[in-house]
Amino acid sequence: MSRSYYLAIDIGASSGRHIIGWEVNGTIKTDEVYRFPNGAQEVDGHLIWDMKRLLSEVKTGIAAAKAKYPKIESLSIDTWAVDYVLLQGDKPVQPCYAYRDSRTEAVIPQVHEIVPFEELYAHTGIQFQPFNTIYQLYADKLSGRLEGVTDFLMIPEYLMYQLTGAKAHEYTNATTTGLVSARTGGFDRELIEKLGLPLALFGQLSQPGTVIGEYEGIKVILCATHDTASAVEGIPMEGNQPYISSGTWSLLGVKTKQPITDTGSREANYSNEGGVGCNRYQKNIMGMWIVNELKKELCPEASFQEIVQAAEESTCQMLVDANAAEFLAPTSMKAAFDAATNSGLRTVGDYFRCAYCSLAESYRAALEELERNTGKKYSQLYIVGGGAKNQFLNRLTRETTGKQVIALPIEATALGNLKIQMEAHKK
Repeated sequence: MSRSYYLAIDIGASSGRHIIGWEVNGTIKTDEVYRFPNGAQEVDGHLIWDMKRLLSEVKTGIAAAKAKYPKIESLSIDTWAVDYVLLQGDKPVQPCYAYRDSRTEAVIPQVHEIVPFEELYAHTGIQFQPFNTIYQLYADKLSGRLEGVTDFLMIPEYLMYQLTGAKAHEYTNATTTGLVSARTGGFDRELIEKLGLPLALFGQLSQPGTVIGEYEGIKVILCATHDTASAVEGIPMEGNQPYISSGTWSLLGVKTKQPITDTGSREANYSNEGGVGCNRYQKNIMGMWIVNELKKELCPEASFQEIVQAAEESTCQMLVDANAAEFLAPTSMKAAFDAATNSGLRTVGDYFRCAYCSLAESYRAALEELERNTGKKYSQLYIVGGGAKNQFLNRLTRETTGKQVIALPIEATALGNLKIQMEAHKK
């Protein structure tokens, strides 16, 4: 019997990967066939994504995959959440803003004046983040960018549209917009109308596993296009335990049957995002961003092994609030740490120990909130993604949280993407 191959295109804020997968005795085997760098660019004082280059890299990687595996059953694309492309017919509206851009700051109070955050949360169950799509779209409205716009596609949907010509809205990523009803699972028309956004932009939502078209003889399927939703599907978990998808951000959460939109969840800034047949009750907290930014400034040539060793040798006991606004996109991460610690950090190791210990402390606080709000106690914590490779941070997390840490340095997002494609193929 011939083997079936599938292609997961997993694009993060710093890099993209094309990974071929196939099944052997119930286990998914993988082969990374292409990798490319990614990153937001500063243009005219704004942070933007170069969508032409991203699409070019996607197609180049597909060609590389086909050269090695001529018969590929299907492909799918997942990316980070909240960002999108506006279209006028088939023409994208430029630029495509990146979520770290500051353009939403002025409009957040205006949105909350129309719909107070308490009401927003009751509708959607989505945690407050200054870059949430709802605020980005309202900024577009005020600037006139929505005039003549016919379509609104999240970034993976836009890339797959460019491959297939099909304009689809996928459920898991749509929930990150802050415009999907936690009650109905569809776009919240009442919210959209209150904000004066064009209802025609928000179509029917499709579930992961939906086939939307073809590209060069390869079926194009919607995976869970929000990378964290795919990552959660890719965790080989026994039972239902909390997880951290550890990358630029740390996404900490647990699967629940229904959204939890009570006051405690709102005050703890927990989110209810779409999963595959479940709700993901999770919190978007700081991740490796602070470490990577410190590395750029303090020791760009050092390896992460050297950085971890310096952190382990440091005796620094200082902590910062890793989720504070000053660490989101500072001009200088070192300066942000200096200000938060009153320049109590002396050595390179001090900075990194402070960063790692502060991340572990933020995990502990978030887990306590999760257990309080779900009314359940958990004994384990699964960690996947790039951060799972950091044994020092894993140890700090175990010591700080008191949980059994199961660190799986696997490409969980790609595995989840592939798993969804494989299950769709079997139907």
